[in-house]
Amino acid sequence: IEKMLFTTPAGLPTNEFAIGHREQIMLVGSCFASNIGNKLKERKFRLELNPFGVQYNPLSIAEVLKRVATGEPFKESSPELLFHNGMWHSCMHHSDFSRESKEEIVNCINSRLSTAHDASFECSTVIVTFGTAYAYYRNSDNPVAGNCHKLPGNMFTRKLLDIDTITETFSRIIELYKSRNSRTRFLFTVSPIRHLRDGAHDNQKSKATLILAIERIMQLYPDDTFYFPAYEIVLDELRDYRFYAEDMLHPSATAIEYIWECFGKCYFNSKTEETNKEIEEIARALGHRPFNASSDSYKKFISGTLRRIAELEEKMPYLDFEKEKEQCNTLLKR
Repeated sequence: IEKMLFTTPAGLPTNEFAIGHREQIMLVGSCFASNIGNKLKERKFRLELNPFGVQYNPLSIAEVLKRVATGEPFKESSPELLFHNGMWHSCMHHSDFSRESKEEIVNCINSRLSTAHDASFECSTVIVTFGTAYAYYRNSDNPVAGNCHKLPGNMFTRKLLDIDTITETFSRIIELYKSRNSRTRFLFTVSPIRHLRDGAHDNQKSKATLILAIERIMQLYPDDTFYFPAYEIVLDELRDYRFYAEDMLHPSATAIEYIWECFGKCYFNSKTEETNKEIEEIARALGHRPFNASSDSYKKFISGTLRRIAELEEKMPYLDFEKEKEQCNTLLKR
């Protein structure tokens, strides 16, 4: 009797490369990049996650990667800065960076840029998530805006990027990063989140453009570029609205967890998986709510957690448990 299948497997890449806790990772792109990035951060991977905030189109993502590599700071006279609705914004940054004064926003974005720039020299894996092939060009000086900050629509012109433009732009980015670190590899994904503001048909054109552009890039750089099928996993394997959030556009927590498991199967070796489990157990221990936080038994439990942290740090000194150790010591003083 043949095994019954209740889903359409997307097919996962195998034996491409492994991602470990020691190496430096950079993730840039749509909010789906944040989903995977936060999972990695929870498990103590060394990473820089969206140093300019969430980005959606390939040209804006490329600009972020270029600026991070060069480290060129922003100035109060930078054309990216603009004032709207009582706040200063940067068209290269998410609104999380917006501030009430020019000085504040420049200090904020430059601080984040400096940290990402320093990390970029060690970066061995750049994970890029394209969200949409539609870009908004500022009519005043024609650069692509990473974020429009709810400015009037007549200030921008919306265009569908073509495959050649995306390919040429990212070829320059790959060459730039390879010139600084020959070991750097790029892992591309396409966000499964549908951009229905573009319209259902235009969203399909957009996603198809992104997939074809990535394919072209991978043909040019077969040894340095890879593709993780997050888009295909959601649309084919998880082809059911129960795997979507209430807006019916974003993947649900269950879907994100499933994609994370698929990601681990592709890029984590047995040692990394074992380390992940130990870190997860420590997090669960610290998330435990006791009946009596002052009891000797609970303090013994927390002391045991501290010893587990020390053992992991001894084996892997590059893991950062400062917050967890501080939490343990605070609990022990109660």
